[in-house]
Amino acid sequence: MKVSDYVIDYLKQQGISHVFEFIGGAIVHLLDSVSVRNDIECVSVRHEQAGAFAAEAYARMNGKLGVVMATSGPGALNLLTGIGSCYFDSVPCLFITGQVNTYEYKFERQVRQIGFQETDIVSVAKPLTKYAVMVTEPDQIRYELEKAIVLTQHGRPGPVLLDIPMNLQRAQVEPETLNSFYNSKEYKALMKDSGDVSDSVIEDVIKMLGAAKRPLILAGGGVRAGNSAAALSRFIGKTGIPIVTSLMGLDVISHDHPLYTGLIGSYGNRYSNLILANCDLLLIFGSRLDSRQTGTRPDTFGRGAQMIHVDIDHNELNSKVAATLAIKSDLKVFLERMDSALTGYHPPDITEWLAYIAGLKGQYPTYSFTPSANEIEPNRFMGLLSSRSAKFKAICLDVGQHQMWASQSFLLSGNQRLLNSGGMGAMGFALPAAIGACLATGDETLVIAGDGGFQLNIQELDTVVRLHLPIKIVVMNNSSLGMVRQFQNLYFEGRKQSTVNPNPSFIDIVKAYTIPAFQMNNTDDIHQLEQFLSTKGPAFIEVKVDRTTDVYPKLVVNRPIEDMYPYLDRDELKRIMLIDLASEMGHPE
Repeated sequence: MKVSDYVIDYLKQQGISHVFEFIGGAIVHLLDSVSVRNDIECVSVRHEQAGAFAAEAYARMNGKLGVVMATSGPGALNLLTGIGSCYFDSVPCLFITGQVNTYEYKFERQVRQIGFQETDIVSVAKPLTKYAVMVTEPDQIRYELEKAIVLTQHGRPGPVLLDIPMNLQRAQVEPETLNSFYNSKEYKALMKDSGDVSDSVIEDVIKMLGAAKRPLILAGGGVRAGNSAAALSRFIGKTGIPIVTSLMGLDVISHDHPLYTGLIGSYGNRYSNLILANCDLLLIFGSRLDSRQTGTRPDTFGRGAQMIHVDIDHNELNSKVAATLAIKSDLKVFLERMDSALTGYHPPDITEWLAYIAGLKGQYPTYSFTPSANEIEPNRFMGLLSSRSAKFKAICLDVGQHQMWASQSFLLSGNQRLLNSGGMGAMGFALPAAIGACLATGDETLVIAGDGGFQLNIQELDTVVRLHLPIKIVVMNNSSLGMVRQFQNLYFEGRKQSTVNPNPSFIDIVKAYTIPAFQMNNTDDIHQLEQFLSTKGPAFIEVKVDRTTDVYPKLVVNRPIEDMYPYLDRDELKRIMLIDLASEMGHPE
């Protein structure tokens, strides 16, 4: 059996139906092996980075595995941003790169290159993967393929990379004679860690729950990465504890749930940050507590609370914020243990806490500004858009101000997914991610992008049209790279180097791809939004936003998370806080 045929056959056995790729000479054998089958298909994108983002979204939507292929040299290197995105956001993806023939590869020789487009992608990608290897012998293919796929989903999920030289792809093997990773000592050692939680730990958690008067759950991206959303829902149902989320945890619960209390962090809802600051028990589920959550003063984060931190990665525990009880566990295992232990549990009365939360939500709604006429205020627009978007199974956000407006104010319903580029924060993510999400679900998908990020992978409009994908694209056009422009206003006296440049006509570009295009210049153009949403197949709408519009509230340097800009009057902040104010430090403004 040809090695390339063996690889594709094994991928199909793993339930893979789509391989994202941009063809090049070093992967022709692999893609040819796909072409002769009718049970798996190539998704040919226009740039390898787009293929990586599409595969990431595909994996996040199907909860299993995304697969990407690229040729050697520039093709492989173009995958790196997507590889890093999967690594930081814990997404299981298999990246397969073609490589020059082994007899053309330099190995240990002290030369820069021998073969055309030869590049040591393994060394480059290792810091961004759970495992990266070049397969150098045909009889290694089964072992390395099985190992790579196991590692994508074992423990904390993440990407792996297999580099397969061309002469190995065309080599012949006898499948029944190949060594299996599953029979190895390496595999048995890997499986020893069950991730279970002791009875005493469960008892300690229940005691802390019973003693809390102001409990709060902080749910991060690990909830979805660990396939734990249903288990979390049962935990909330039994305990009655309200929940805030990180940027990556926004879609773990429907936003119409009475206990959902918003987004925390640097661009979170003010009321959500205030709620977290005043809790007395914080349950941190699958969140790494990065600086976008804690701010630049992690010592003040949740300072009035005991903390229970559950994470599958022991490196994330007590790393930035010290927990009262740090639990290394698969989150789903932990929550299922809690589900059994909470049978017959009677939670304490937290009526006063819930009333306090409701008061904060009513007192501090999230808006960028108060419109004086018919101008488009982004947070209100996101609320409007979400009220008309129940049909979308996935909403894919790009990176920039629009991302924060949507994360603050787009209300998810039912089992809708919201796909963000979290740790990498890569502009150009949303459009290719929507391609992957749409192919994974077969359902309509919504893109929300800015005028900057949209142009980074604008070429994938061709992929959308060629595959007849029902993707709706919203571009919030403020004619600037608004997030950095806002940063320049705050810290650089308003000098706008490189952030304000004229845009082309997006309407003309989109029409050139034969996609129906609409434009909303102010709130009087609501009919344009309605026509856009009702269009069959792909569609595009440009939403004009004033260039000076900023994201508020915002947490600035040296402030605790409850003290967001625009600042509350000190007496007002002191009045609504249930704990003492943090000491003030110097700040740039």
